[in-house]
Amino acid sequence: MDKVWSKRFDNSLNPFIEKFNASIGFDKKLILEDLDCSIAHAKMLCKTQVLSSAETLKIINGLEAIKVEYLEGKFFPSAPSEDIHYCIEEKLISMIGETGKKLHTGRSRNDQVGTDIRLWLRKEIDNLEILIMDLQKSFLNIAKSNIYTLIPGYTHMQRAQPLSLAHHLLAYIEMLQRDRERFKQVRSRVNTSPLGAAALAGTKIKIDRNFTAAELGFEKIYKNSIDAVSDRDFCIEFVSASALVMSHLSKISEEIILWVTDEFSFARLTDKCATGSSLMPQKKNPDVPELIRGKTGRIYGHLQALLTMVKGVPLAYNKDFQEDKEPIFDTAETISSCIKAMTILIDEGIEFNIKNLSDSVDNDFSNATDLADYLVGKKIPFRTAYEVVGEIVKYCLERKILFKNLKIDEFKKFHPKFDEDVFESLEPFNVVESRISEGGTGFAQVKKEVNNWQKKLLL
Repeated sequence: MDKVWSKRFDNSLNPFIEKFNASIGFDKKLILEDLDCSIAHAKMLCKTQVLSSAETLKIINGLEAIKVEYLEGKFFPSAPSEDIHYCIEEKLISMIGETGKKLHTGRSRNDQVGTDIRLWLRKEIDNLEILIMDLQKSFLNIAKSNIYTLIPGYTHMQRAQPLSLAHHLLAYIEMLQRDRERFKQVRSRVNTSPLGAAALAGTKIKIDRNFTAAELGFEKIYKNSIDAVSDRDFCIEFVSASALVMSHLSKISEEIILWVTDEFSFARLTDKCATGSSLMPQKKNPDVPELIRGKTGRIYGHLQALLTMVKGVPLAYNKDFQEDKEPIFDTAETISSCIKAMTILIDEGIEFNIKNLSDSVDNDFSNATDLADYLVGKKIPFRTAYEVVGEIVKYCLERKILFKNLKIDEFKKFHPKFDEDVFESLEPFNVVESRISEGGTGFAQVKKEVNNWQKKLLL
């Protein structure tokens, strides 16, 4: 068939421009959504008596047959069709004849593609919700078993204070929960139907936009036809929310990469999620977290591309918007695979070195704040206590010893309020247990949060 608009022109497109202009190579991903959109549109045209019942049945049967052929691998949308919308229309007309030409009554490819993208993206967001929750569950399973496992906490990548490993893992769950909430908010804006806005001005054909919206599961319709066909905010919001997910996955990846180094030795990689070197036989490489960390920049790039795409286009629809699909398609695929890979890594690919973790928190000055708090408990002002402990740290560093190596007489030289019970307060286990403030790393608080998350995640 000729192009849908070809009767207006005297000459055909330059072959290269025809290929350059086409989107069938990537928007064929929307085929099922386009078919569902067209079926709903046909039903609406019947309801409003634009089409007869016989015509509608013929069209719907044709569209359903195309869907079956596609799912059975017998229909392959491709060039020379310009896009998936016209490809389906061509196929329908070839199957049912002139009646097929009535399907496009009262709509444009502008509102059609906008509807298809939203249908597709809605499903992707629902799938991501499940994947993120699965990852949260994986972290929670490890947390439940490691409430009393200690790990050094860092600020500025310097040893800060000892933590419960479970508390550290629960921080990831909190991040991922914000990601889920963001996607829910994005979904609510995705779930608005532009169908019936036509090219940009609506249509004089008798249509029922609320009917098609309900048929397709949309919560509402766009109230302005110009905005309906030109809005790509939801694409940007989706990629933006995805970029934040990737930033969290990258943060987790970076920590795992550090943990499994010989220098840290906080954890080890299992064979299920690591590879070796082609040259150095001793190597076990953290490819999974490295790949996730690397793919983060890819999603950031898609976000920048979409922001640039919309920044200067006048109302309403512009061909620039053809560039919205590949970024969101790749974003959805990339983020889904990264979440799945991270879940497998947490479930099967990493084992914590409990002894190394325990030894690490027993051989530093991360209990310095607790030494100051000990004096605060003796009614010494915190700032005074802070200065005293600073002097003790300096004293220990000069002698290459730790607090636990000092004698009580040495403590008393710095302040008379020190007594034998100071050593008990400096034990890493007691240090962590003492963090009783809500949201802190104290074991009682961590148990409480583990129980809360078990209820939230239905474990």
